Amino acid sequence: MNDIFELVARSILIGVGATMAIDLWAALLRKFGVPSLNLALLGRWIGHLPRGRWFHESIVKAKPIRRERLIGWTAHYAIGVSFAALLLAVFGLQWARSPTLLPALLIGILTVASPLFILQPALGAGIASSKTPAPVFNSVKSLVTHTVFGVGLFLAARLTAGLIPAGN
Repeated sequence: MNDIFELVARSILIGVGATMAIDLWAALLRKFGVPSLNLALLGRWIGHLPRGRWFHESIVKAKPIRRERLIGWTAHYAIGVSFAALLLAVFGLQWARSPTLLPALLIGILTVASPLFILQPALGAGIASSKTPAPVFNSVKSLVTHTVFGVGLFLAARLTAGLIPAGN
């Protein structure tokens, strides 16, 4: 097996595993009445991108897009895989073969910049949810969710470490 195939395979397995971890976290939060991002709204935002619409006053009020839920869920997992690939690009395949918590946690926490400074403003929530009724709560929730993602990166890497042979 070559290093490129190993990188791709590990990125997919680790990224999907870590994304599943945050989905389980979001489901747990919903049990306690804490809402999470409706991924159909992510799909709606993505659906408006080819039309040149990058920012919305309120994504909820934007025109719905055909198959927006499917688009949102697909993007959610693709982003998770991309962040796992970033982890492997920064810390190498050797890390994935023998993972430790700190690098995964670091990447997980750093990825919180994406929702706080890109997605939330684009959806109309403002930088770090500044236009929402509870910006501090929402920002802390994002930070905790991405910390869970970091733990998920580590756990998925541990679970898959021995499944894929090392490249040449």
